[in-house]
Amino acid sequence: MHLIEVPAVAISGQPGNVPGVPRAGLHFRSAATMGFDMSRQSPFGHPFLLGFDGIEQALDRVAKAPSDGWPPYNIERLTRTEQEPERLRITLAVAGFTRDQLEVSLEENQLVIRGKQQLEDKTRQFLHRGIAARQFQRTFLLADGMEVLGADLSNGLLSIDLVRPEPERIIRKIDILARDRA
Repeated sequence: MHLIEVPAVAISGQPGNVPGVPRAGLHFRSAATMGFDMSRQSPFGHPFLLGFDGIEQALDRVAKAPSDGWPPYNIERLTRTEQEPERLRITLAVAGFTRDQLEVSLEENQLVIRGKQQLEDKTRQFLHRGIAARQFQRTFLLADGMEVLGADLSNGLLSIDLVRPEPERIIRKIDILARDRA
């Protein structure tokens, strides 16, 4: 059975006192009062999935992370060539930022990109200001084993290439100890 989290809707007063709700006398009940189980089931709660706690925590962290959508970015998969392995490329639109105003760092398993422009020149008088001049921080959570190959700034686009090395296939036989109980 799949559970869907639905927030309870509470409306006080007479029907129609809430904008967008017609005066037809609609009655709202929360999913909990209708007998639905509102507890969140973990997709990693199956007994055959062992050691996936970190993935669940990462999903929770990503779901709760605030994002204002700036700067805009693309993530693309670059196919394998004879010289290069398959890679991911994150490209951020950072027009107006110089190389010295950008910082790319790897903090544990998070790729953090920060942009900080210089203090504004107070002698400039704008008649219209439509170009954003603000700081930003964009964070990407990386899977275990992902490596950052490098970063490149060209024509207002910051590109960061990532690769996941092919894992070694390891097969190991586990000895079984026989203990006689006497």
